[in-house]
Amino acid sequence: MSFDQLGLSPKVLEAVTAAGYTNPTPIQAQAIPPALERRDVLGLAQTGSGKTAAFTLPMLHIMEKGRARARMPRTLILEPTRELAAQVQESFDSLGKNHKLTVALLIGGVSFEEQARKIDRGADVVIATPGRLLDHMERGKLLLTGIEIFVVDEADRMLDMGFIPDIERICKLLPFTRQTLFFSATMPPEIQRITSQFLSNPVRIEAERPSSTASTITQRLVKVPSDPKAKRDALRALLRSQTNVKNGIVFANRKTTVATLEASLKKHGFNVGALHGDMDQRSRMVTLEGFRNNDITYLIASDVAARGLDIPEVSHVFNFDVPIHAEDYVHRIGRTGRAGREGQAFTMVTSQESKQVRAIEALIKKEIEWEGAAPSASDPVEAAPSREERGGRGGRDRGGKSRERKPREPRAVVEEAAPVEAVAVVVEQPEISAPKPARTPRAPRAAAAPKAPKPAAAAPVRMEQIDRNSPRREPVEVTSHGFADHLPAFMARPVRVPTASE
Repeated sequence: MSFDQLGLSPKVLEAVTAAGYTNPTPIQAQAIPPALERRDVLGLAQTGSGKTAAFTLPMLHIMEKGRARARMPRTLILEPTRELAAQVQESFDSLGKNHKLTVALLIGGVSFEEQARKIDRGADVVIATPGRLLDHMERGKLLLTGIEIFVVDEADRMLDMGFIPDIERICKLLPFTRQTLFFSATMPPEIQRITSQFLSNPVRIEAERPSSTASTITQRLVKVPSDPKAKRDALRALLRSQTNVKNGIVFANRKTTVATLEASLKKHGFNVGALHGDMDQRSRMVTLEGFRNNDITYLIASDVAARGLDIPEVSHVFNFDVPIHAEDYVHRIGRTGRAGREGQAFTMVTSQESKQVRAIEALIKKEIEWEGAAPSASDPVEAAPSREERGGRGGRDRGGKSRERKPREPRAVVEEAAPVEAVAVVVEQPEISAPKPARTPRAPRAAAAPKAPKPAAAAPVRMEQIDRNSPRREPVEVTSHGFADHLPAFMARPVRVPTASE
């Protein structure tokens, strides 16, 4: 099947031919015809299968008629990350060069004023991340009442990043008569709930089995030690063993690990760059552009680069850490082997990560082969790295400075003592006193007489107190003045009583 048989307009077909596309991918061939019929589409396909063009091409065809109004865009595309949103904008720029359409990119890291000016002039297409879109709406700069086509791309990634409540809020502000195109690589239960709530009788398309990997990717597992330093040594050895690397992506689970690997590989002469969520937008775009232009050979990245980035020439993917979620493995290795090209994916596995590997194999319904010797049941189990080895904080004193623990001194070996002569010890026995006579039982107490009422205190009460400093501890009489045994000085002062004549 060719693009001519999908029902696209001549302008769109001309742009497709100029972009170098010849035949549509399975997801494009199945999703474009119902999208042109203005039906809701639920597309499930593995990453790298051409989902972006599957909704870009029918949107260009539909928007040839009509015009956007100020602050009221005609179409809305939601993306989970800034990089994916910028990539979709590039796709519109290349495929929509024959259309006079205004595209507004609403992402973080860019000033609000520039984005607001483009919306005020009227934007046909708004490509946004959920957070920045809601910011514009709360400021009154954007209205969604004119949306004709609504696209949610990489929905499973939206779920992982916690954007589902934002998507539900946005969907409730859209007109009921909109057309919704929903694309995802995997289909968790939460995504199924969203699709049943906001899609109306959708056409379900499964170009490939969900959570499957491309057949053009050669997957291997590599056994590595748990020690962080030894693991980095193993990574460098693995990179040097691959002689046909054009460029590759090294994935790590944590941003701190990304920074450590970047510094380590640069120190050993590798051409690397880093990409993670803590970088500002300009640095992220410069790094990606350098990687696309082959100025950077190895891109050290977190999962921010695992979804949807279309860099066709990636030849290798290296998982320095086994992904915590099995679905992330599908997206990571999907950065290679795209558009029918061959790719290779290596995953470094420690003895503590065998459980994650079994979860990945159960998800993709495929057993991954080992590179070199596979671990056996008789291999000793390595101890998990300590907190200091993992890069965590060590012991600290109250001043904030790290304290070094002093090693314990080995215990001295007790030599066998010389024999000691027995010494007779005479112990004096205490005198045994005669047994005390048994106590006679007390007679029962008589009924207590009723207490007489207390007389009024007319005179100061005298009480006895034991003088503990006295060697004989004789009782001492103390007069109470209301202050126990202390008499304030003002009460001891003489007082002059006036006479009757005065």
